[in-house]
Amino acid sequence: MDLHHNMEFKLSGTFIPNISNSDSLKIIEISDGSVVIQMNKSKRRGVFPLESFQYWIKRKSLIAIHEEEKKTS
Repeated sequence: MDLHHNMEFKLSGTFIPNISNSDSLKIIEISDGSVVIQMNKSKRRGVFPLESFQYWIKRKSLIAIHEEEKKTS
């Protein structure tokens, strides 16, 4: 999956780093090796190594919102 700025993800219950009990997150910035995110119920930003962020996507702990909408339409 190609990640991009402003991409949003729905969080499943298996997303362990969800300390703010958020429902979703948005990618704020992407660099060569990291992803900066903003949780919807937190004013703080988080930084993940790109590999770790992709791991959470593959594990279906993060579900791209645009993909979820396509499945329900």
